[in-house]
Amino acid sequence: MTTENLPADGAPDSPVTFINVFEISADELDAFVEKWEQRARLMREKPGFIDSRMHRARSSDSRFQLVNVSHWASQEAWEAATADPEFSARTRAAREEAKQPVTPNPAVYDVVVELTAP
Repeated sequence: MTTENLPADGAPDSPVTFINVFEISADELDAFVEKWEQRARLMREKPGFIDSRMHRARSSDSRFQLVNVSHWASQEAWEAATADPEFSARTRAAREEAKQPVTPNPAVYDVVVELTAP
């Protein structure tokens, strides 16, 4: 295994990772994921989008039932994409349509340590 410490330079044109962990009721998961996929398809067409994956907890006892990890070519590309009015409207609607509160915890991250198999 190799370990490499990477500087978090925060340069606006460097790649970023967007992570959003969701606190959501287990009975709301399937409907939320379906709507999330529709919103993610909007993002896929935006300049600077690299990839996105939604992860589901195996245990219904987990605080964060869903974790979204997306990669973008830059902070600027992510900001421009998330400023899209249609995306914002769909995101707001998804939270409002839920019977129980959905609590997103979004942030943009830089890689500071990377491990790879030998």
